[in-house]
Amino acid sequence: MIHFLLLIVCAVAIYLSCEWFVNAVEWLGKRLNVGKMAVGTILAAFGTALPESVVTLVAVTTGGTEEAKNIGVGAAMGGPLALATVAYGVTGAMLLLKRRKEKAHVLETTGMPESRAGGEGEALGDEKDMRRLAKDQKWFLPIFIVKVALGLVAFAFKPTLGLLFFAAYAVYFWREIRGGGDDGDEEDEELEPLKLQPKVASPATWAVVLQTLVTLVVIFFASQLFVKQLDAIGPMLGLSAAVTALLLSPVATELPEIMNAIIWVRQGKTKLALANISGAMMIQATVPSGLGLLFTTWKFDGALLWAGLITMAAIVYLLLTMRAHRLTPARLTVAAGFYVVFAIGLVPILG
Repeated sequence: MIHFLLLIVCAVAIYLSCEWFVNAVEWLGKRLNVGKMAVGTILAAFGTALPESVVTLVAVTTGGTEEAKNIGVGAAMGGPLALATVAYGVTGAMLLLKRRKEKAHVLETTGMPESRAGGEGEALGDEKDMRRLAKDQKWFLPIFIVKVALGLVAFAFKPTLGLLFFAAYAVYFWREIRGGGDDGDEEDEELEPLKLQPKVASPATWAVVLQTLVTLVVIFFASQLFVKQLDAIGPMLGLSAAVTALLLSPVATELPEIMNAIIWVRQGKTKLALANISGAMMIQATVPSGLGLLFTTWKFDGALLWAGLITMAAIVYLLLTMRAHRLTPARLTVAAGFYVVFAIGLVPILG
């Protein structure tokens, strides 16, 4: 019972911390004068992906055995998988629920015929929005394909290729900060008061930075404690350590991104929610991978290869839907189904 209670406490702590974090990071973006979308793809994504990157760094540099170092490799593959499937799926489900509530409200207040109320089947934005959403997937997919391919081969200078992954993220970072692709249509949107200074129209910079850093610390430690409780609960539920590590831990480590998306969708900031996930995916595809290549053999077994294939399938599905300008909340929710396929396929592989 202690483990289950701690699991609930950690989940609540992560959610509340994320509420304060997204509030602070929007003000931080305004202070740094970065584009609205860069707040999601760079600032929020960097903050929430930092804990997983630290875990990978510690595992690959201080692991005493090859098995210990492989924990970092598993984290580098599990993160993008959870984001491309569960995180997008949860965001789609939240959008679907929000639109249904809005549609019901319109029907109740105006008496408009249901066929004219609209909502659920409408695409997430216009053609320009779809191009913006697809851009990050176009960055992610080729990098991820190279990442998986390198796990299947061995050659002398393979570790040095890790530096290329860092360079790829540096280029992406620079493009986002410079405002490439930012539509700028939300630049004049009023921000909610900073929670640390709720009565101040324009909070002090020190308060913005303090709220950002403190919430990140809470998110980091709460996430780590959450994962440890899952590791303890898994065997109690009859799950092997391998299943817990590959199936449950990745979702737990990406919980901050999922919570951020839920909060932003609730606030009506869908673009920021999706940008946070895609930006975190870019970090997960490059930084942990670069560390893994530099400090491990970066050799994949069947389970890691299966995780890579499912991740690529999910991204191809999303990319094709975006390019056809037909991405709706329902179709976004379907992405979570790829994680179910991964779980089913994992059983014979581990068996």
